[in-house]
Amino acid sequence: MATTAEEVRAVALSLPESSEKLAWGMPTFRVSGKIFAALGDDDTSIGVKCPKEDRAELIAAEPEKFFIREGHDDNYAWLRVRLAAVEGAGELRAILTDSWLQAAPKRLASAHPELGGA
Repeated sequence: MATTAEEVRAVALSLPESSEKLAWGMPTFRVSGKIFAALGDDDTSIGVKCPKEDRAELIAAEPEKFFIREGHDDNYAWLRVRLAAVEGAGELRAILTDSWLQAAPKRLASAHPELGGA
């Protein structure tokens, strides 16, 4: 069963000091004002932070799950994830937590070693 937008919202907002704000007509999830995830316009994908140097390897390994929007994501440390390909709540939490750690201030991430920010 595909991961839903409501599951994304629940996990994203469960992360420390996270908030939701509409931007470009889409729900975005932020920590300290920085976007770490955004729901796609049709609720079938999310965008998350990902170092540019890691994107090609992730897309090559799981092209049914990971992608970028050519011409839109090229210059950003951003990766898209098809919700239908996410393998359960654990993987969703891991993806969103990794993105949160990249956006969160170091002091906040290090205050939550259980999230891997130590």
